[in-house]
Amino acid sequence: MALTRDFRETVRARIQADSAFRAALLSEAVELLLTGDISTGKSILRDYVNATIGFEALSTETGLPTKSLMRMLSKTGNPRADNLFNVIAALQKHQGIQLSVSTAA
Repeated sequence: MALTRDFRETVRARIQADSAFRAALLSEAVELLLTGDISTGKSILRDYVNATIGFEALSTETGLPTKSLMRMLSKTGNPRADNLFNVIAALQKHQGIQLSVSTAA
């Protein structure tokens, strides 16, 4: 099911207005990637980038070309781990948070 433009705009507005939601969304994207749901994790990261830093600024932060960033976070993109972790690091820095991994008890 394709998302409607209204829904995407609603999510974008929420991301821009609510810092706790932004942090939770970034955390969720990383958790999805770590659990193997790569497609959904990339999709959330793409929406997050579009609503926050933008691909041009992310390109400056990571040293990766804008088009490569867009391609790697697309449905068919296949990012290398080092590039994906550079993106996550730049997004954490931009958001002013530090995500951490812990084991489930």
